[in-house]
Amino acid sequence: MNKVIILAAGEGTRMKSNISKVLHKICNKSILSYVIDASKEANFDEIYVIVGKNEEAVKDEFKDSVKYIKQEIGPEFPYGTGYAVKLAEKYIEDEDNILVLSGDAPLIKGKTLADLVQCHIDQENEATVVSAIVDNPFGYGRIISDENGQFKKIVEHKDCNDNEILVKEINSGMYLFNGDKLKYALNKLDTNNVQGEMYLTDVFGILEEETLKISTYKVKDNTEINGINTKLQLAEAEKIMRKRINEAYMLEGVILENPETITIEKGVLIGKDTVIEQNVKLLGDTVIGENCLIGMNSRLINAKIGKDVIIYSSFIEDAIVEDNVDMGPFARLRPKAHIKSEVHIGNFVEVKNAILGEGTKAGHLAYIGDAELGKNINVSCGVIFANYDGKKKHKTIVGDDAFLGSNVNIVAPVHIANKAFLAAGSTITRDVEEGQLSVERAEQRNIDGYYERKFGNK
Repeated sequence: MNKVIILAAGEGTRMKSNISKVLHKICNKSILSYVIDASKEANFDEIYVIVGKNEEAVKDEFKDSVKYIKQEIGPEFPYGTGYAVKLAEKYIEDEDNILVLSGDAPLIKGKTLADLVQCHIDQENEATVVSAIVDNPFGYGRIISDENGQFKKIVEHKDCNDNEILVKEINSGMYLFNGDKLKYALNKLDTNNVQGEMYLTDVFGILEEETLKISTYKVKDNTEINGINTKLQLAEAEKIMRKRINEAYMLEGVILENPETITIEKGVLIGKDTVIEQNVKLLGDTVIGENCLIGMNSRLINAKIGKDVIIYSSFIEDAIVEDNVDMGPFARLRPKAHIKSEVHIGNFVEVKNAILGEGTKAGHLAYIGDAELGKNINVSCGVIFANYDGKKKHKTIVGDDAFLGSNVNIVAPVHIANKAFLAAGSTITRDVEEGQLSVERAEQRNIDGYYERKFGNK
């Protein structure tokens, strides 16, 4: 069985944050979630996450999707990566392939891990070290090989001699072991070193003494092994991940303008020939059809957008927009808004828990909440659906071909029938029948001589 142990108990003090390092976000997903997802993509059957003080926060995010092992901290407990992995020993079977990953290395790809497993099997290794060739290996442990290019040992940077310091193949901190050999080596680890810690890298010396086969697997993309320890490295990882995601969409026929400014979460679906302008965020389970335009500074969360839709600088969350709709700028669709085909929504229009039927138009400055609007309705400037009485929300129904004049207030619950006409400035509190004109205004009075009485003869 393929099992993975993810080391995620580190306190991450260099992040200078109250948030656990592995729960910081990259493209709106936690660092640790990327490591877990890559493990799942590589078909690892069981995922064990080593947690520390961050236990509750990690469990809150991942629930029962993984298994947790608590690493206690204190003078009575050993420190080090070797001790962390040893905590999972009872879950390791002799025939298992055991992958060890860092919870702060979110750029590792599932395909890379799958290729690692295949390499491990094909070469009949007992242990495989994920490595990389880099121009500047400063600070990294070096992979030292013999004259035949075979793995010999891992030497930490501070312990390198004059020859070893020149080696450019580095240790990533990711390893694959045969279960029985890992258990054997873990039980021989000790803390007899300057730091007094149990180092996982010491297992390779133990296995080497037994003349067991150890090889390296060199990643093709060095960014995959990047760890995150600071907010600066977090920003760099976000840039790399965003570039990866955006390139994948562009290869599928999506047009991204100034892509380095665009954030698209994994899992978003976008049809070909859709144009995404700069500073757009597409989040959650958003789906966008073909031939759409998502204008600059728009933010879509769990939105379902049809084909041939134009959205200028708007905010959409948990809403449905059907084909051939145009909206914005500065429109807002809140949860349960359903905009049917050929609808026009203009600037500063807000829709919440409402259906707008085919061909309906709300040009500007309107609030439509808890309502069901039919087809070909005109919602004029300043129309307000007054849906809340202080305790409960109430629904308004408006029939096809109705006309809602400027500055009309509709106090729910009311029913406006087909072809009804609501005169500008009216406050509607009762039902309006089909074809009726509804007018509710105080009588206009024009008072002569008012200016002179107010201000005198100026």
